[in-house]
Amino acid sequence: MLVGATLYEWLKLLHILAAMIWLGGLVAVGALAIQTLRSGEADAIARFVGSLGVIGPLVFMPAMLVVIGLGIWLVLDNDAWELSQTWIWLALVLFGAAFLVGAIFQSRAALGAQRAVAGADNLETARQLRRWSRGMGVIIVLLVVITWDMVIKPGL
Repeated sequence: MLVGATLYEWLKLLHILAAMIWLGGLVAVGALAIQTLRSGEADAIARFVGSLGVIGPLVFMPAMLVVIGLGIWLVLDNDAWELSQTWIWLALVLFGAAFLVGAIFQSRAALGAQRAVAGADNLETARQLRRWSRGMGVIIVLLVVITWDMVIKPGL
């Protein structure tokens, strides 16, 4: 074993690291979005909106996929866990909700903001970025509840 760790321990480490990147990244980007909106500077808002097309696919999507993939692998690798356990299916449902908010609401708001930037509509750009920020807040709350669920394991 590499450094005396089992496969399960390595999977758990990588699962936690990916979750840290996902949640920490969302908090950081969300805080930057709020600061950018509060500045009221059209150029800063436009630059921030331009970065959304990079951050999502290159940071958040891979972290999210690693979290769910390794989470399921952890369940399958350990005889103590089953997908039917309350804390596991609750996490999967909440993950699904976070995914849907990101895939549907967040992507539409980001695309709307990008269209507004292209059309030089500063008010619409800011409005769409505020929508995006609210969706980000919902995802953060869902991920915090998932984290609580993973630690407390209700129904176990």
